[in-house]
Amino acid sequence: MSSQQLFSTERNEVSQRGRRPGKPDTRQVILTVARRRFLEHGYHAVTMRSIAAEADVDLALLGYYFGSKKGLFGAALALSANPAELAAQLLSEGDLDTFPERALRQLIAAWEAPESSGPLLAMFKNAAQDDAVAALVKEALEGEIVGRLAEVLGGRHARKRAGTFAAVLAGLISTRYLFRLEPISSMDPEELIRLFSPQLRLAMGMPVRRPLPPPHHL
Repeated sequence: MSSQQLFSTERNEVSQRGRRPGKPDTRQVILTVARRRFLEHGYHAVTMRSIAAEADVDLALLGYYFGSKKGLFGAALALSANPAELAAQLLSEGDLDTFPERALRQLIAAWEAPESSGPLLAMFKNAAQDDAVAALVKEALEGEIVGRLAEVLGGRHARKRAGTFAAVLAGLISTRYLFRLEPISSMDPEELIRLFSPQLRLAMGMPVRRPLPPPHHL
């Protein structure tokens, strides 16, 4: 599927003069403009203000519908579970020391939930098949996940460590959900967390926790 098929746009939808109020079709008009602009100009070059101007709506409506640029990007790609938003939430809510385990748990939950797994897999496949989609996703992930994690990590080689962290997660995603390689594909989520958390901690330059022994059965 090409990017033109995936992100088709009709420019006549936004040709009406005057600011659009919050009509039922306003959200879709914004998404139509956002999809095209993200694909043509990349994630970082596109601003919420430029999307609002082309869609001929008040800037406040974008915040009302999507919350943030990350939220708009996820909606434009039809992601009910937006990796960038999840990462930002996890980094802001808890201790960095627990971030690898929390991130892995959230990722597995998002990829296995019926309402979010389909769109996430579609994005993954389209990025593998279409250079325009791949470039867009790459730019967003580098800025919103790798870049943000590197800022929080700080210190020497922070961006390299953050990129390695993302690579471990990408490997798990492709192995379990795209190629369905056994035995990874049929492992219980808790077993995946136990096996992959040490790799994520090493990638971030954090000490690996000693796993708890299995419970004794009387």
